[in-house]
Amino acid sequence: MDTKEYPVIWLQAAGCTGCSVSLLNVINPSIKNLLIDEVLPGSHINLRFHPTVMAGAGMPVIEVMVDTSRKKRGGYILIVEGAIPTAKGGIHGVVGEKDGRPMTMQSWVETLAEEALAVIALGSCAAFGGIPAAQPNPTQCRSVGEVLQAKGINTPLVNIPGCPPHPDWFVGTVASILLSGLPKPEDLDEHRRPKAFYGQTIHENCPRRAYYDENKFAKKFGDPGCNYELGCRGPITHADCPVRLWNSKVNWCVGCGATCIGCTEPGFFDISPLYEKFSEAALPEED
Repeated sequence: MDTKEYPVIWLQAAGCTGCSVSLLNVINPSIKNLLIDEVLPGSHINLRFHPTVMAGAGMPVIEVMVDTSRKKRGGYILIVEGAIPTAKGGIHGVVGEKDGRPMTMQSWVETLAEEALAVIALGSCAAFGGIPAAQPNPTQCRSVGEVLQAKGINTPLVNIPGCPPHPDWFVGTVASILLSGLPKPEDLDEHRRPKAFYGQTIHENCPRRAYYDENKFAKKFGDPGCNYELGCRGPITHADCPVRLWNSKVNWCVGCGATCIGCTEPGFFDISPLYEKFSEAALPEED
């Protein structure tokens, strides 16, 4: 059986590279398996461009990216990590040059997204603007979705937020696309997040949920009880961290005594201060 290759162009915009670092720690499959082997029988991901992972640099790798977009038009997956600076024509973030002039991240995203099979906005910066878009946002960073909408680009978009996102969320989404095709509208929530990973709130699966139901709240970190009054955003945050766990499935934020800061939600980066109880008006209504 012939192996079908899916070329991938991975752009990094305004961010910290944490999303790439998170993915490099994927367990099953390992990053080696993901990049070299068949993710699914008969399907292989061919990572053509990634500023952090690739060995090359300069114009030769830019040419590889451009060549991929031309020869694989409509057949490659574009992954964007980081928010998109848009102030002053996007000049605050550039990648390479064209005809001696800097190419902005914004122009690359717009150009490459238009001809892609699908776009994956990886991490909260790409999905919602993230920390680069926090107030006062002097570079006018925008999410990938906002940039594409402004240009009328209708390429299918999937958001995988998190600061950083769990590697399983990315690998599972890509595997689902290879196995079943692009997500259907019913597979995504109102923020274009896959329901398979973001379909329930942290609160629903939190091991401290019983404390919340009994109105037993921690007064300081380290106390037994629910951390809601210490600023935990679990009741309004959609992700499966309590059951998936992090760092080789060792622990997660609430498990080590901290609060959930809501990093998979739009606007989490403008919540301040983090460690104070938030308005009960934000809580979802009980069924």
